[in-house]
Amino acid sequence: MKPDLSSAQADRPEDFDAHIGRILIKRRIITEEALSHALRVQKEMFETGRPLHLGLILVKLGYATEPEVVKAINAHFDLSVNSLSENIAHQIRDKQRRKDGVLPKPRIPIWLQLSMAMAMVILLTVTALSWVTLNQQKEQLYTQTVRLGTVSLNYFANNARIPLLDDNELALNSLIREATDVEGIRYAVIVNAGGRIMAHSDRDRLGETFKGFNTGQVRFQEKTATYFRYTAASGEKMLNLSREVTFKDQPLGEVHVGVSLDFIQGLIAERRYSIAAVGGAVLFFALLIAIGLGFHFSRPVKALAAATEEISQGNYRHRVNLNRNDELGSLAVAFNRMSRELWKTSLMQKSFGKYVGSDVLEMIMANPEIEWLKGHRREMTVLLTDIRGFTAFSEGSEPEDIVERLNQYLEITTAAILQFGGYVDKFIGDAVLGVFGVPVYHKDHVERGIRAALEIQRALGAAAENGNPLLDSVGIGVNTGVAVAGNIGSQVKMEYTVIGDTVNLTSRINGLARAGEIIISQPVLDGLPDRLETTPMAARKIKGKTEAVSLYRLKGIRD
Repeated sequence: MKPDLSSAQADRPEDFDAHIGRILIKRRIITEEALSHALRVQKEMFETGRPLHLGLILVKLGYATEPEVVKAINAHFDLSVNSLSENIAHQIRDKQRRKDGVLPKPRIPIWLQLSMAMAMVILLTVTALSWVTLNQQKEQLYTQTVRLGTVSLNYFANNARIPLLDDNELALNSLIREATDVEGIRYAVIVNAGGRIMAHSDRDRLGETFKGFNTGQVRFQEKTATYFRYTAASGEKMLNLSREVTFKDQPLGEVHVGVSLDFIQGLIAERRYSIAAVGGAVLFFALLIAIGLGFHFSRPVKALAAATEEISQGNYRHRVNLNRNDELGSLAVAFNRMSRELWKTSLMQKSFGKYVGSDVLEMIMANPEIEWLKGHRREMTVLLTDIRGFTAFSEGSEPEDIVERLNQYLEITTAAILQFGGYVDKFIGDAVLGVFGVPVYHKDHVERGIRAALEIQRALGAAAENGNPLLDSVGIGVNTGVAVAGNIGSQVKMEYTVIGDTVNLTSRINGLARAGEIIISQPVLDGLPDRLETTPMAARKIKGKTEAVSLYRLKGIRD
């Protein structure tokens, strides 16, 4: 199974590129030394503000060809990338999210698992109880049968003495006439001392010579009776009990009683069927209860799974309605609380994202406790836009018209700032303060600020053709320097902003810019030597500065 690159890894370029490098090494396209060299080159390029995909670096260094790298990436991640210039990490992240967003169908539902488990428990319980009960009953029936046969045997032996002395066959046969009426007793035989059958439950055998039982079975003695098991000619399993008849210690003959062991097995079979019927009924009702309980628990779990899928799709307003007084009810309440908090967080992210852009927002949310929140000094480029004559325009216009035209100006301005990696610090009436280099530091923050200023004037000029007089009246000031960025405010209200002399000077510079102009400071010009097309202005004395400040009107930038 191929290892997946998680979304978190795909969001970190260094992890993603290292993973790609390991894939290429595994496929023997590059060596460890080549990967180390390429990663060092990539780090140097990143520090100079020219980040490049590892695959492109490997190709440029001659360690691999682009088709080889593309083929390896497509094979490993199951993609259809055509060129290394594509956003491969984004494709991997989208594929992983689509994969993670699909909930697997359960192979065995909970209600079926619960039913099978309960059925197994009941079946094992019934089987164990049946085995124990039937064995006990079998032993008891066998013991009772032996006792019953012994009682009958003693009765016949005690009452056969006188008839045997008198050789009275009629009396002897009358004695055993009703022996077979007792359940389980198959025969009764009285034999005289000479071995002649004097009485038999089968009258056809009267007068025969008693041949005994050549069974070879072990004989057992219990008091005056002797018994053993054997199989009759009919195939029936029998227990023969015998006792000698004596008078004054003189043997007169023997009495034999045959008890059917199959009769005992028949009684056990009847008990087995009864137990099976009762067990089946218990199992049936237990399955009904198990299925009911299974649905009782699986439905809320299914609802929670569906709600989780809704949350994963970004529907934080989804709620689970479970009116239960058990743990699942508590879980539903906790889930709804979680979704509510996620919804609030989502609103906060969307609101904050409108100021800092999606890339900056992802960085902040991934590391909410890093230094950018706590305040720090950093070199940055500050851009400030302002509408000339806005007060006069607002005094002579309807409020609805003012808001509509002002929003168009703000939309164009903020879009350009975010386009070049800056963030919108604040709106100050009709002024917009944009900052480049914080909270995400870019080494080329000066160029980003210049390009954003040029884009703002270009976009405003193009949109001014629709008849919005405010768009032709915007002046822009750009300055570069060190300022403090961080959370500033109180426990009631806080704001992530920038403060310092650099920001104040930008405001002064912006005040000198006429409609349609962009004025920059000397540090901005020094940040992009020989690349800016400018017109020098006379040095100005600015409030708060002891020396005159050199300023320039920006015309363009050379690539």
